Amino acid sequence: MKMNHQAQIFEAMGRPEFYPHPVGDIEQRETHISHVFLTGDYVYKIKKAVNLDFLDFTTLKSRSYFCRQEVILNKRLSHHVYLDVVSINLKDGKYHLNGPGIPVEYAVKMRQLPSERSMLNMLRRKKIKKDLIRELAVILARFYDQSPSVEQIHASGAWGTVLANCQENFRQTIMFAGEILDEEIFQIVRSTTLSFLHRKKELFDNRVKSKKIRDCHGDLRTGHIYFTDEGIQIIDCIEFNERFRFQDIASDLAFLAMDLDYEGFPRIADDLLDTYAKQAQDPDVFVLIVFYKCYRAFVRCKVNCIRLHEGDLEKEHRKKLVTETRKYLDLAYKYARRFTRPTLWVVCGMPGSGKSTIAGELSRILSIRAFQSDVIRKELYGLKPEDQSDMPFETGIYSKGASALTYGRLLLSAQEEIEQGRSVILDATYGRQQYRAEAVRMANDIDANIIFVECALKENIIKERLLKRESGYPVSDARYHHYEDFRKRFEPLNELRDVMHVRVDTGKPLKECMEQILAKTSPSHGAPLETGKRKE
Repeated sequence: MKMNHQAQIFEAMGRPEFYPHPVGDIEQRETHISHVFLTGDYVYKIKKAVNLDFLDFTTLKSRSYFCRQEVILNKRLSHHVYLDVVSINLKDGKYHLNGPGIPVEYAVKMRQLPSERSMLNMLRRKKIKKDLIRELAVILARFYDQSPSVEQIHASGAWGTVLANCQENFRQTIMFAGEILDEEIFQIVRSTTLSFLHRKKELFDNRVKSKKIRDCHGDLRTGHIYFTDEGIQIIDCIEFNERFRFQDIASDLAFLAMDLDYEGFPRIADDLLDTYAKQAQDPDVFVLIVFYKCYRAFVRCKVNCIRLHEGDLEKEHRKKLVTETRKYLDLAYKYARRFTRPTLWVVCGMPGSGKSTIAGELSRILSIRAFQSDVIRKELYGLKPEDQSDMPFETGIYSKGASALTYGRLLLSAQEEIEQGRSVILDATYGRQQYRAEAVRMANDIDANIIFVECALKENIIKERLLKRESGYPVSDARYHHYEDFRKRFEPLNELRDVMHVRVDTGKPLKECMEQILAKTSPSHGAPLETGKRKE
């Protein structure tokens, strides 16, 4: 079928008499890969006869196949919306919908959902309440849990595929840098994305090992979610390329979270992610969420560039699309700045409060080093970590001078990691405001984030743990009879701003503690992202 032949079909479908059912006004929508006709009760979607790097719709056979795939796949998250694949037939020079003649095109037939019930429109009218977001998060968590988890899918979401996808995005858009896109911002997003990928391969490998690569939606956006009387309907998944659908759950959720940021609803994005993480028991989702938000913002940027390149847009539509495209690039840039800035994690609290357990789990999840004050202290005085000593409080290697030296060496170790662009964890009591102020000052001096994770535990449980150490503990020399001295000298963390301080009850299960820490401290949780470009 020739391209101009498809154009004639589009013209015919713009007339009410073409359809075998009553039609009022016909609304047409167009993307870089499809042409959609909204007729009132039904929607008809035709795939454009285009060949892009990531899809090929140039043959009638391929368009027919992917129409069927679209119906099958979208039934996973919608009910009675995707009705059928219908043929458009040609006879005696006239086109017929499911009528006489030879099939020359195929369309997906859908039930038209009320536009006022789309998530985007409901957000703008302030009709979305927390219970709806929680319901959506539960549906998505169940969907991902039930999605296939096989080797082929895992391989499709592996680090190498993510790298290839990012490289493809930049390759397909570089021609627009300096024209539609700000070249400097484009290059910053490109370089920081690829640098992060090459430095953080282990994070992506861990997601594969934990089976978080699934057959997802692929295009999860506010415009594709409807809150209807029949329940939540999620439509328009990716059917044309498994590589874009087989992906990390974090990437799928990031598309919706990014879209919410773009539309000015970052707190709702936070609520969605928090609820999902709790429901799915997947605190690790926060580790890569900002990277994937950046990736998704750039995907939207690329899609718009392709649409603009087609060159058949009216002047006002083109102007609006250019503005939107630049806004997506600016959003990607802001995300990139967030996920590339290293973080100094200070895991602190009373001895026996579970600091080392939390620090060790953070180290595992984030794939970064953790420095323990007990180990550093003994190394400074020529001792092995397992060497034990039970001396009076604040004497010997635990004197005030020895502690000052230990905390100084901790900061130096952290600084060395951060100057290499790596985040780092310090595991120490940090019970004195002076030491905390020095950590904050150092982080500010080298432009790093700093987060204090305060481990809190009931006094009786701490005492039980310290008593157990009497029979031997590999590193820490803190004992039961030291407790009162530690308690009296521990200065509360009242001087810290909420944005850099999270207090966690370590009496709760470790996974629950990590969900709380990662949810509150994720770079996606913060001040609303501005929409104007800012160079710093």
